[in-house]
Amino acid sequence: MSRTQPSDATYANTIPYGTLGIIALPGCEDIAERVDAYIAMWRSERQNVIDGYHKDSYMVDISLPRFGSGEAKGLIRQSVRGDDLYLLCDVTNYSVTYDMYGRQVPLSPDDHFQNIKRIVAAAGARAKRITVIMPFLYESRQHRRTARESLDCAMALQELVDIGVKNIITFDAHDPRVSNAIPYDSFESINPVYQNIKALLKTVPDLMIDADHMMVISPDEGAIGRAIEYSNYLGLDVGMFYKRRDYSKIVDGKNPIVAHEFLGSSVEGKDVIIVDDMIASGDSMIDVARQLKSRKAERIFVFATFGLFTKGMERFDKAVEEGLITRIFTTNSIYQAPEVLKRKYYTSVDMSKFLALIIDTLNHDSSMEPLLFPQEKIKSRLTKYREKQAKKQKG
Repeated sequence: MSRTQPSDATYANTIPYGTLGIIALPGCEDIAERVDAYIAMWRSERQNVIDGYHKDSYMVDISLPRFGSGEAKGLIRQSVRGDDLYLLCDVTNYSVTYDMYGRQVPLSPDDHFQNIKRIVAAAGARAKRITVIMPFLYESRQHRRTARESLDCAMALQELVDIGVKNIITFDAHDPRVSNAIPYDSFESINPVYQNIKALLKTVPDLMIDADHMMVISPDEGAIGRAIEYSNYLGLDVGMFYKRRDYSKIVDGKNPIVAHEFLGSSVEGKDVIIVDDMIASGDSMIDVARQLKSRKAERIFVFATFGLFTKGMERFDKAVEEGLITRIFTTNSIYQAPEVLKRKYYTSVDMSKFLALIIDTLNHDSSMEPLLFPQEKIKSRLTKYREKQAKKQKG
Protein backbone atom coordinates (compact mmCIF):
# COMPACT_ATOMS: atom_id res chain seq x y z
CA MET A 1 0.00 0.00 0.00
CA SER A 2 1.37 3.42 -1.01
CA ARG A 3 2.22 5.68 1.92
CA THR A 4 1.60 8.79 -0.18
CA GLN A 5 -0.80 11.00 1.72
CA PRO A 6 -2.48 14.37 1.12
CA SER A 7 0.25 17.01 1.15
CA ASP A 8 -1.94 19.95 2.19
CA ALA A 9 -0.79 21.08 5.66
CA THR A 10 -4.38 21.89 6.63
CA TYR A 11 -5.02 18.17 7.12
CA ALA A 12 -2.63 18.20 10.05
CA ASN A 13 -3.57 21.59 11.44
CA THR A 14 -7.36 21.81 11.13
CA ILE A 15 -9.92 20.46 13.56
CA PRO A 16 -12.05 17.62 12.10
CA TYR A 17 -15.78 18.19 11.86
CA GLY A 18 -16.30 15.31 14.28
CA THR A 19 -14.75 12.01 15.33
CA LEU A 20 -14.46 9.96 12.14
CA GLY A 21 -16.57 6.85 11.74
CA ILE A 22 -16.75 4.61 8.66
CA ILE A 23 -19.71 2.28 8.22
CA ALA A 24 -19.56 -0.50 5.63
CA LEU A 25 -23.01 -1.70 4.65
CA PRO A 26 -23.28 -5.35 3.48
CA GLY A 27 -21.24 -5.91 0.33
CA CYS A 28 -18.87 -2.97 0.92
CA GLU A 29 -16.68 -4.53 3.61
CA ASP A 30 -13.60 -5.20 1.44
CA ILE A 31 -13.21 -1.75 -0.06
CA ALA A 32 -14.16 -0.08 3.24
CA GLU A 33 -11.33 -1.94 5.00
CA ARG A 34 -8.83 -0.70 2.40
CA VAL A 35 -10.17 2.87 2.77
CA ASP A 36 -9.90 2.57 6.55
CA ALA A 37 -6.30 1.31 6.30
CA TYR A 38 -5.27 4.29 4.13
CA ILE A 39 -6.76 6.83 6.52
CA ALA A 40 -5.29 5.14 9.61
CA MET A 41 -1.84 5.11 7.95
CA TRP A 42 -2.00 8.77 6.91
CA ARG A 43 -3.22 9.97 10.28
CA SER A 44 -0.58 8.00 12.19
CA GLU A 45 2.01 10.26 10.55
CA ARG A 46 0.29 13.56 11.35
CA GLN A 47 1.01 15.66 14.40
CA ASN A 48 -2.59 16.17 15.50
CA VAL A 49 -3.50 16.05 19.20
CA ILE A 50 -7.29 15.92 18.79
CA ASP A 51 -8.75 13.18 20.96
CA GLY A 52 -9.79 10.18 18.81
CA TYR A 53 -7.84 11.40 15.76
CA HIS A 54 -5.26 8.59 15.81
CA LYS A 55 -6.84 5.15 15.68
CA ASP A 56 -5.90 1.76 14.33
CA SER A 57 -9.34 1.64 12.69
CA TYR A 58 -12.27 4.01 12.18
CA MET A 59 -14.75 1.27 11.30
CA VAL A 60 -18.05 1.31 13.19
CA ASP A 61 -19.49 -2.04 14.22
CA ILE A 62 -22.99 -2.56 12.82
CA SER A 63 -25.30 -5.43 11.96
CA LEU A 64 -28.46 -5.82 9.90
CA PRO A 65 -30.15 -8.99 11.20
CA ARG A 66 -33.17 -10.39 9.39
CA PHE A 67 -36.14 -12.41 10.53
CA GLY A 68 -37.23 -15.53 8.68
CA SER A 69 -39.90 -13.51 6.89
CA GLY A 70 -37.25 -11.29 5.32
CA GLU A 71 -37.93 -8.28 7.55
CA ALA A 72 -34.85 -6.58 8.98
CA LYS A 73 -33.53 -3.99 11.40
CA GLY A 74 -30.39 -1.89 11.68
CA LEU A 75 -28.17 -2.06 14.75
CA ILE A 76 -25.13 0.07 15.67
CA ARG A 77 -23.08 -1.71 18.33
CA GLN A 78 -21.11 1.27 19.66
CA SER A 79 -21.61 4.91 20.52
CA VAL A 80 -21.65 7.34 17.59
CA ARG A 81 -22.60 10.46 19.56
CA GLY A 82 -20.91 13.48 17.99
CA ASP A 83 -19.33 11.38 15.22
CA ASP A 84 -18.89 12.34 11.58
CA LEU A 85 -20.21 9.16 9.94
CA TYR A 86 -19.56 7.95 6.39
CA LEU A 87 -21.82 5.15 5.11
CA LEU A 88 -20.55 3.14 2.14
CA CYS A 89 -23.19 1.27 0.17
CA ASP A 90 -23.04 -0.69 -3.09
CA VAL A 91 -26.65 -0.98 -4.24
CA THR A 92 -25.63 -3.26 -7.14
CA ASN A 93 -24.03 -6.00 -5.03
CA TYR A 94 -26.15 -9.05 -5.76
CA SER A 95 -23.65 -11.42 -4.07
CA VAL A 96 -25.08 -10.51 -0.64
CA THR A 97 -27.94 -12.84 0.32
CA TYR A 98 -30.31 -13.50 3.20
CA ASP A 99 -32.72 -16.26 4.25
CA MET A 100 -36.42 -15.72 3.61
CA TYR A 101 -38.88 -18.55 4.14
CA GLY A 102 -36.01 -21.03 3.88
CA ARG A 103 -34.70 -19.65 0.59
CA GLN A 104 -31.52 -17.73 -0.21
CA VAL A 105 -32.49 -14.34 -1.63
CA PRO A 106 -29.98 -11.86 -3.12
CA LEU A 107 -30.20 -8.26 -1.96
CA SER A 108 -31.75 -6.07 -4.63
CA PRO A 109 -30.95 -2.34 -4.99
CA ASP A 110 -34.16 -1.69 -3.05
CA ASP A 111 -32.89 -3.85 -0.17
CA HIS A 112 -29.55 -2.06 -0.09
CA PHE A 113 -31.27 1.33 -0.04
CA GLN A 114 -33.46 0.22 2.84
CA ASN A 115 -30.31 -0.78 4.72
CA ILE A 116 -28.98 2.77 4.39
CA LYS A 117 -32.16 4.10 5.96
CA ARG A 118 -32.04 1.51 8.73
CA ILE A 119 -28.53 2.52 9.81
CA VAL A 120 -29.32 6.24 9.57
CA ALA A 121 -32.36 5.57 11.76
CA ALA A 122 -30.25 3.59 14.23
CA ALA A 123 -27.83 6.52 14.53
CA GLY A 124 -30.79 8.80 15.19
CA ALA A 125 -29.81 12.38 15.97
CA ARG A 126 -26.74 11.32 17.92
CA ALA A 127 -24.25 11.56 15.05
CA LYS A 128 -22.99 15.05 14.31
CA ARG A 129 -23.17 14.50 10.55
CA ILE A 130 -23.99 11.62 8.22
CA THR A 131 -22.59 11.31 4.70
CA VAL A 132 -23.76 8.58 2.33
CA ILE A 133 -21.23 7.40 -0.26
CA MET A 134 -23.15 5.47 -2.90
CA PRO A 135 -20.78 4.90 -5.86
CA PHE A 136 -23.61 3.66 -8.11
CA LEU A 137 -26.44 6.10 -7.48
CA TYR A 138 -29.62 4.25 -6.54
CA GLU A 139 -32.19 4.30 -9.38
CA SER A 140 -29.96 6.69 -11.34
CA ARG A 141 -31.34 5.46 -14.68
CA GLN A 142 -34.85 6.46 -13.57
CA HIS A 143 -33.88 10.13 -13.31
CA ARG A 144 -36.46 11.81 -15.52
CA ARG A 145 -40.11 11.49 -16.43
CA THR A 146 -41.03 10.81 -20.06
CA ALA A 147 -44.51 9.36 -19.45
CA ARG A 148 -46.76 8.52 -16.49
CA GLU A 149 -43.95 7.00 -14.47
CA SER A 150 -42.18 7.35 -11.14
CA LEU A 151 -39.15 9.55 -10.49
CA ASP A 152 -37.35 7.05 -8.30
CA CYS A 153 -33.91 8.68 -8.07
CA ALA A 154 -35.31 12.08 -7.13
CA MET A 155 -37.56 10.52 -4.51
CA ALA A 156 -34.65 8.58 -3.02
CA LEU A 157 -32.46 11.68 -2.73
CA GLN A 158 -35.25 13.62 -1.07
CA GLU A 159 -35.88 10.76 1.34
CA LEU A 160 -32.23 10.63 2.39
CA VAL A 161 -32.02 14.34 3.20
CA ASP A 162 -35.40 14.19 4.96
CA ILE A 163 -34.09 11.57 7.42
CA GLY A 164 -30.95 13.55 8.21
CA VAL A 165 -28.27 12.74 5.63
CA LYS A 166 -26.15 15.88 5.07
CA ASN A 167 -23.92 14.87 2.15
CA ILE A 168 -24.49 12.45 -0.72
CA ILE A 169 -21.42 11.36 -2.72
CA THR A 170 -21.70 9.31 -5.89
CA PHE A 171 -19.52 8.49 -8.89
CA ASP A 172 -20.38 9.38 -12.46
CA ALA A 173 -24.15 9.76 -11.99
CA HIS A 174 -26.11 8.75 -15.07
CA ASP A 175 -27.38 12.34 -15.20
CA PRO A 176 -25.90 14.68 -12.53
CA ARG A 177 -28.82 17.06 -13.03
CA VAL A 178 -30.83 14.79 -10.75
CA SER A 179 -29.25 16.89 -7.96
CA ASN A 180 -31.95 19.45 -8.81
CA ALA A 181 -34.24 17.27 -6.69
CA ILE A 182 -32.35 18.48 -3.58
CA PRO A 183 -31.14 21.97 -4.57
CA TYR A 184 -30.39 23.11 -1.01
CA ASP A 185 -28.42 20.02 0.02
CA SER A 186 -24.93 18.70 -0.69
CA PHE A 187 -24.67 16.32 -3.66
CA GLU A 188 -21.45 15.48 -5.52
CA SER A 189 -21.09 13.30 -8.61
CA ILE A 190 -17.38 12.62 -9.11
CA ASN A 191 -15.92 11.19 -12.30
CA PRO A 192 -12.88 8.89 -11.81
CA VAL A 193 -11.06 10.36 -14.81
CA TYR A 194 -7.62 10.35 -13.21
CA GLN A 195 -7.98 6.79 -11.94
CA ASN A 196 -9.01 5.46 -15.37
CA ILE A 197 -6.25 7.31 -17.21
CA LYS A 198 -3.70 6.13 -14.64
CA ALA A 199 -4.85 2.51 -15.14
CA LEU A 200 -4.64 2.86 -18.93
CA LEU A 201 -1.08 4.23 -18.80
CA LYS A 202 0.02 1.46 -16.42
CA THR A 203 -1.55 -1.30 -18.52
CA VAL A 204 -0.74 -0.22 -22.08
CA PRO A 205 2.91 0.76 -22.62
CA ASP A 206 2.85 1.81 -26.28
CA LEU A 207 0.17 4.49 -26.63
CA MET A 208 0.66 7.55 -28.83
CA ILE A 209 -1.45 10.07 -26.96
CA ASP A 210 -2.10 12.80 -29.51
CA ALA A 211 -4.88 13.77 -31.90
CA ASP A 212 -3.17 12.04 -34.85
CA HIS A 213 -3.07 8.62 -33.18
CA MET A 214 -5.92 8.56 -30.67
CA MET A 215 -9.53 9.60 -30.25
CA VAL A 216 -12.24 9.60 -27.57
CA ILE A 217 -15.69 8.30 -28.51
CA SER A 218 -19.04 8.79 -26.80
CA PRO A 219 -21.31 5.76 -27.42
CA ASP A 220 -24.42 7.97 -27.29
CA GLU A 221 -25.51 11.58 -26.84
CA GLY A 222 -25.92 11.15 -23.07
CA ALA A 223 -22.23 10.37 -22.56
CA ILE A 224 -20.84 13.23 -24.63
CA GLY A 225 -19.97 15.29 -21.53
CA ARG A 226 -17.78 12.46 -20.22
CA ALA A 227 -16.03 12.08 -23.57
CA ILE A 228 -15.32 15.81 -23.76
CA GLU A 229 -13.85 15.74 -20.25
CA TYR A 230 -11.43 12.95 -21.20
CA SER A 231 -10.56 14.62 -24.49
CA ASN A 232 -9.73 17.89 -22.73
CA TYR A 233 -7.42 16.17 -20.28
CA LEU A 234 -5.71 14.08 -22.98
CA GLY A 235 -5.74 16.64 -25.81
CA LEU A 236 -7.70 14.39 -28.19
CA ASP A 237 -10.58 14.83 -30.64
CA VAL A 238 -14.09 13.59 -29.84
CA GLY A 239 -16.55 11.55 -31.86
CA MET A 240 -20.09 10.53 -30.96
CA PHE A 241 -22.65 7.90 -31.87
CA TYR A 242 -26.32 8.59 -31.44
CA LYS A 243 -28.90 5.86 -31.08
CA ARG A 244 -31.85 5.54 -33.43
CA ARG A 245 -34.57 3.72 -31.52
CA ASP A 246 -37.81 2.07 -32.53
CA TYR A 247 -40.38 3.88 -30.39
CA SER A 248 -43.16 1.59 -31.58
CA LYS A 249 -41.74 -1.30 -29.52
CA ILE A 250 -40.70 -1.91 -25.92
CA VAL A 251 -38.22 -4.70 -25.13
CA ASP A 252 -37.08 -5.28 -21.53
CA GLY A 253 -38.61 -1.98 -20.52
CA LYS A 254 -36.97 0.17 -23.19
CA ASN A 255 -37.22 1.03 -26.87
CA PRO A 256 -34.82 -1.16 -28.91
CA ILE A 257 -31.91 0.45 -30.73
CA VAL A 258 -32.26 0.26 -34.51
CA ALA A 259 -28.85 1.68 -35.46
CA HIS A 260 -25.87 3.69 -34.20
CA GLU A 261 -25.09 6.75 -36.36
CA PHE A 262 -21.62 8.33 -36.10
CA LEU A 263 -20.68 12.01 -35.87
CA GLY A 264 -17.02 13.00 -35.93
CA SER A 265 -13.76 12.92 -37.84
CA SER A 266 -12.13 9.78 -39.21
CA VAL A 267 -11.03 7.08 -36.76
CA GLU A 268 -9.01 5.22 -39.37
CA GLY A 269 -5.67 4.04 -37.99
CA LYS A 270 -6.33 5.47 -34.52
CA ASP A 271 -6.58 3.88 -31.10
CA VAL A 272 -9.97 4.69 -29.60
CA ILE A 273 -11.26 5.14 -26.05
CA ILE A 274 -15.01 4.59 -25.63
CA VAL A 275 -16.26 6.32 -22.46
CA ASP A 276 -19.52 5.63 -20.63
CA ASP A 277 -20.84 5.54 -17.08
CA MET A 278 -21.76 1.86 -17.07
CA ILE A 279 -21.73 -1.40 -18.97
CA ALA A 280 -25.02 -3.24 -18.42
CA SER A 281 -25.66 -6.04 -20.91
CA GLY A 282 -22.87 -4.71 -23.16
CA ASP A 283 -24.83 -5.04 -26.41
CA SER A 284 -24.68 -1.31 -27.15
CA MET A 285 -20.96 -1.05 -26.35
CA ILE A 286 -20.08 -4.02 -28.55
CA ASP A 287 -22.15 -2.64 -31.41
CA VAL A 288 -20.31 0.70 -31.13
CA ALA A 289 -16.97 -1.15 -31.19
CA ARG A 290 -18.08 -3.05 -34.28
CA GLN A 291 -19.03 0.21 -35.98
CA LEU A 292 -15.63 1.71 -35.15
CA LYS A 293 -13.81 -1.34 -36.48
CA SER A 294 -15.77 -1.08 -39.71
CA ARG A 295 -14.36 2.45 -39.95
CA LYS A 296 -10.84 0.97 -39.60
CA ALA A 297 -10.10 2.00 -36.01
CA GLU A 298 -7.08 0.31 -34.42
CA ARG A 299 -7.24 -0.79 -30.78
CA ILE A 300 -10.43 -0.09 -28.84
CA PHE A 301 -10.30 0.54 -25.08
CA VAL A 302 -13.52 0.72 -23.09
CA PHE A 303 -13.82 2.92 -19.99
CA ALA A 304 -16.86 2.53 -17.76
CA THR A 305 -17.11 3.53 -14.13
CA PHE A 306 -19.43 0.59 -13.42
CA GLY A 307 -19.18 -2.87 -14.91
CA LEU A 308 -22.55 -4.47 -14.25
CA PHE A 309 -22.22 -7.16 -16.95
CA THR A 310 -25.85 -8.15 -16.41
CA LYS A 311 -25.79 -10.85 -19.11
CA GLY A 312 -22.42 -12.38 -18.31
CA MET A 313 -19.02 -12.16 -19.99
CA GLU A 314 -19.42 -14.53 -22.93
CA ARG A 315 -20.41 -11.78 -25.36
CA PHE A 316 -17.30 -9.81 -24.37
CA ASP A 317 -15.13 -12.91 -24.77
CA LYS A 318 -16.44 -13.20 -28.31
CA ALA A 319 -15.92 -9.48 -29.00
CA VAL A 320 -12.30 -9.73 -27.85
CA GLU A 321 -11.73 -12.87 -29.95
CA GLU A 322 -13.11 -11.04 -32.99
CA GLY A 323 -10.72 -8.16 -32.34
CA LEU A 324 -13.50 -5.67 -31.64
CA ILE A 325 -12.32 -4.76 -28.13
CA THR A 326 -8.75 -4.76 -26.82
CA ARG A 327 -9.27 -4.02 -23.11
CA ILE A 328 -12.06 -3.09 -20.70
CA PHE A 329 -11.56 -0.85 -17.65
CA THR A 330 -14.17 -0.56 -14.89
CA THR A 331 -13.76 0.43 -11.24
CA ASN A 332 -13.94 -1.67 -8.08
CA SER A 333 -16.35 0.85 -6.53
CA ILE A 334 -19.08 -1.77 -7.04
CA TYR A 335 -19.13 -5.56 -6.80
CA GLN A 336 -16.95 -7.40 -9.31
CA ALA A 337 -17.85 -11.03 -9.88
CA PRO A 338 -14.97 -13.55 -9.92
CA GLU A 339 -15.79 -14.41 -13.54
CA VAL A 340 -15.11 -10.78 -14.47
CA LEU A 341 -11.82 -10.49 -12.58
CA LYS A 342 -10.32 -13.59 -14.20
CA ARG A 343 -10.63 -12.19 -17.75
CA LYS A 344 -7.19 -11.29 -19.13
CA TYR A 345 -8.61 -8.39 -21.12
CA TYR A 346 -10.19 -6.83 -18.03
CA THR A 347 -8.56 -4.22 -15.78
CA SER A 348 -9.99 -3.40 -12.36
CA VAL A 349 -9.46 0.27 -11.52
CA ASP A 350 -8.87 0.59 -7.78
CA MET A 351 -10.86 3.38 -6.11
CA SER A 352 -10.00 2.70 -2.46
CA LYS A 353 -7.33 5.40 -2.14
CA PHE A 354 -9.57 7.93 -3.87
CA LEU A 355 -12.44 7.11 -1.51
CA ALA A 356 -10.07 7.50 1.44
CA LEU A 357 -9.03 10.94 0.16
CA ILE A 358 -12.68 11.98 -0.16
CA ILE A 359 -13.53 10.90 3.38
CA ASP A 360 -10.36 12.39 4.88
CA THR A 361 -10.97 15.68 3.08
CA LEU A 362 -14.62 15.97 4.07
CA ASN A 363 -13.92 15.04 7.68
CA HIS A 364 -11.53 18.01 7.82
CA ASP A 365 -14.09 20.22 6.04
CA SER A 366 -11.44 20.96 3.42
CA SER A 367 -12.01 21.84 -0.22
CA MET A 368 -12.91 19.04 -2.61
CA GLU A 369 -11.68 20.98 -5.64
CA PRO A 370 -8.30 19.18 -6.01
CA LEU A 371 -10.19 15.86 -6.13
CA LEU A 372 -12.85 17.08 -8.54
CA PHE A 373 -10.40 18.67 -11.02
CA PRO A 374 -7.25 16.51 -11.27
CA GLN A 375 -5.72 18.24 -14.32
CA GLU A 376 -2.29 18.69 -12.69
CA LYS A 377 -2.08 15.04 -11.65
CA ILE A 378 -3.07 13.87 -15.12
CA LYS A 379 -0.58 16.24 -16.75
CA SER A 380 2.18 14.86 -14.50
CA ARG A 381 1.24 11.25 -15.32
CA LEU A 382 1.25 11.94 -19.06
CA THR A 383 4.64 13.65 -18.84
CA LYS A 384 6.18 10.69 -16.99
CA TYR A 385 4.62 8.24 -19.45
CA ARG A 386 6.04 10.09 -22.46
CA GLU A 387 9.47 10.40 -20.83
CA LYS A 388 9.49 6.66 -20.20
CA GLN A 389 8.58 5.99 -23.83
CA ALA A 390 11.35 8.31 -25.02
CA LYS A 391 13.94 6.48 -22.86
CA LYS A 392 12.83 3.14 -24.31
CA GLN A 393 13.22 4.43 -27.86
CA LYS A 394 16.73 5.74 -27.12
CA GLY A 395 17.68 2.48 -25.43
